[in-house]
Amino acid sequence: MGEAKRRKQLGLMPTVFPFRAELGRDGEVRVLQGPEDAGQRALIEKALRDSQSFGAAWDAEYRTVSVLGSRGSERYATREDVERIPVPPLRQIDGELALGSVGQSQGAVIPVEGGSVRLREQRHSFGDETWQTLPPLRDPQHLMRALQQHPAFDIEGESLGQFQVDHWLEGRIDVTPDVSDLDENGDTLEFFETLVKEFHGQTPEEWTAMHREMLEGQQEGDLTPEREQALAAALGEVPVARRSFFEIRRSAPLQSPLMATAYFRDLEFYLLTGAAYTLDGDTWHPYEDPDTEIEGGGLAPELAEFFDLNMITVTVHADGRVEWDEDEELSEDDIRQLQTDLTESTGAGNPQAWAEWNRTMLQEVLGTELTVPDGERLPVPVAIRLDIPRDVLGDDSPLAQTYMESEVTFDGKTWRDLYSEEVPEELLPFATGQESN
Repeated sequence: MGEAKRRKQLGLMPTVFPFRAELGRDGEVRVLQGPEDAGQRALIEKALRDSQSFGAAWDAEYRTVSVLGSRGSERYATREDVERIPVPPLRQIDGELALGSVGQSQGAVIPVEGGSVRLREQRHSFGDETWQTLPPLRDPQHLMRALQQHPAFDIEGESLGQFQVDHWLEGRIDVTPDVSDLDENGDTLEFFETLVKEFHGQTPEEWTAMHREMLEGQQEGDLTPEREQALAAALGEVPVARRSFFEIRRSAPLQSPLMATAYFRDLEFYLLTGAAYTLDGDTWHPYEDPDTEIEGGGLAPELAEFFDLNMITVTVHADGRVEWDEDEELSEDDIRQLQTDLTESTGAGNPQAWAEWNRTMLQEVLGTELTVPDGERLPVPVAIRLDIPRDVLGDDSPLAQTYMESEVTFDGKTWRDLYSEEVPEELLPFATGQESN
């Protein structure tokens, strides 16, 4: 019996549904041909929406391939040079949804529930009936010459921040500062966590192998006996958590294939230096020198600088009052911005809006530490303290994009640190594993 026939009889062969989908620049995904089942079409649409570029990222992707594939003498040096390249608003992608055991596959494969989506061919159109494919880029020497020829590849997108990621062997991932504000649906955080899992290892075996690989990368060159001994000892240990640092930027005009670690929609992810690990959950060791311990909580220099910014602590009360240290030198415009932005974003002065904002904030900050049954109400703080970088005062951006909640009080006297290891006493009835009163 042939292998394919045997696998089919055993139920190991996947069920394959070819499809053709059309993608718009603004994120629309429409299945033109494919399975009739709505759930299967939804799997295809989500896979394409999560994996393909849209908006500024699609502009950059198309223009990058155009520039890299160009054989002419034109030189792209500025953002304006790049933006003169027209971008097609429509794409078509041919592929197949494979449900069941899929084994090895050629081309791009996107995991979905119960199988995978395979991408075969992509075409683009400027809105007429003519569909074209992007030229393949296979000559590495030509690519390197193109990168050197066009200075526009050095233009960076807007930085949205640098982030510390602590990934625990048990599966928990802590991102500092909070990345969830980058979109409304939490898709960026979901992608970020997937990226971190791929980087650190998704199984215990991968986790150990990638940890060893990071350490072995430090063995090049001349080593002192002490350093060699420290590396040998570290190779025999399995960390309970690993720490990496990333910068997230908006899409650059061109996507250099030598720069970003990953792309997601209109965001670029860059891996920074400073990776570390811990064997006990408390003491962190840098991969660059595992015999040493990281001081100050192990923040990367860039993040340490972020948290050392000249911060101003502002107290917002439920009744709408906004207070700060009287020694702070604030202009009338600063005061007006603080009072307007902070009352609007927190709902202060409006009991219902204030309660709803605090409920959402507490659940986001405390996460899985809280269990709130449907219909139950959390205690409402009477005031909250917010830490705001002083240099954002006067900017046009809303302060809600920059402040960090630090403490709350439920009685106006006792303040509870939101980032301590203990759930605030007033919220203990909702602590995970306990029943509410």
